[in-house]
Amino acid sequence: MKGERVKEVIIRHPTLRWPIPIELIQLLPGKRLHSIERRAKYLLLNFSHGTLILHLGMSGTLRILPPQTPLKKHDHFDLIMDNNQCLRLNDPRRFGAVLWSKAPASQHPLIKSLGPEPLEEEFDGNHLYQRSRKRKIAIKPFLMDNKVVVGVGNIYANESLFLCGIDPRRKAASISKSHYHQLAVIIKTVLNSAIKQGGTTLNDFTQSDGKPGYFQQQLQVYGRSNQPCTHCHTPIKQITQGQRSSFFCPQCQG
Repeated sequence: MKGERVKEVIIRHPTLRWPIPIELIQLLPGKRLHSIERRAKYLLLNFSHGTLILHLGMSGTLRILPPQTPLKKHDHFDLIMDNNQCLRLNDPRRFGAVLWSKAPASQHPLIKSLGPEPLEEEFDGNHLYQRSRKRKIAIKPFLMDNKVVVGVGNIYANESLFLCGIDPRRKAASISKSHYHQLAVIIKTVLNSAIKQGGTTLNDFTQSDGKPGYFQQQLQVYGRSNQPCTHCHTPIKQITQGQRSSFFCPQCQG
């Protein structure tokens, strides 16, 4: 799609998490797509006069299809290009988003407060240590705070804390700088490993080629409640933190 001009915008159901701007129908046709970027879970399609911001929500998918491809239920938005390719958003739960920003995307309210990307140099132990000072929040939800770092979801936070030997209930402010340096390295290692394995398929996640991710075969604590720890054979414990499940070994993460 990069370098192509928009031929047509079709909005079938504008009521996603936020309403799809109806003015996109007039704003985008004839305009060239200059570049495509990602920031956290936001996909940024950059034009000379603004940025189209896309988010998949909990259940959304994007597909490149011929425009004449028969519609499926929950196909809400089409971006049709001059080369006869169509970017189609399907979102059963309608938690996704299609937004427009005239200003640089980095200044959009949903994006400007985001923390660093976890695989960039900006994210390290010093960053975690400084952001954790005087914080009363537990370390697991602290790692999942997008204002601290983006992309460390529930599965990978659980796995990283296990590998670092940190109890997910510990206060973020109580963890030493040396442990944060170790944790930052482990987070990068876990994420890189997950990427190589194509992600983690527990429910309906698939890669862009339709195949599942295989990182779940390497999970050591997540989803293993009451099963023996892979290191010490103590039963894995499950608790709820911030409405999300946390899994840990009481012995290894004591």
